[in-house]
Amino acid sequence: MISSPDLSHEKKLWLAHKYIAGLDEAGRGALAGPVCVGAVTLPDDHPLLMRILGGVRDSKQLTPRQRDQLAPRIKETARTWGIGFASADEIDALGIVPATRLAASRALEAMSLFPDFLLTDFRLELPELDVSQTALVKGDQRSLSIASASILAKTARDELMVGLDSQYPQYGFARHKGYGTLSHRTIIAKLGFSPVHRKTFQIKIAS
Repeated sequence: MISSPDLSHEKKLWLAHKYIAGLDEAGRGALAGPVCVGAVTLPDDHPLLMRILGGVRDSKQLTPRQRDQLAPRIKETARTWGIGFASADEIDALGIVPATRLAASRALEAMSLFPDFLLTDFRLELPELDVSQTALVKGDQRSLSIASASILAKTARDELMVGLDSQYPQYGFARHKGYGTLSHRTIIAKLGFSPVHRKTFQIKIAS
């Protein structure tokens, strides 16, 4: 059964915090391309919020077409939103966890209102920020704010990977979005890394 995220966590927090941002990432485990973080602050006074965003789920539970239809709706409905990237070079230099946190900081900086509370998916805590926050296990399946952020991160990163496909067509980025599919790993074994591959990631080549 596919769980539906709701506003139960947000409603408790809205009693004390006005601007709650949900955060989630896309591309953390990919072999190429950036990691992307989406941040979404939903309005606490929207009477039809659950109805308007009723189709929002963890981005992995949606088809590309569903995500593409929901992303503009999330942007129109949100009080504010932001998207941040950390490049493959930054991932290699910093490590994936610090680079993901860097992308999250960039997403927050892109918002027109800085949040006073963060709801993050598990493993996306931002200890360097002096902002109250809670990390939820499977947060993208439980919190509508996090699920909305998941969709924005996924659609933004997919769009970027399609753009990279035109620069490096031999790698097939438009198909696999940089993840370690068998075909992608086979191409890497044949051609080596492109400039947008993460050189520090271990790649298992099937024999």
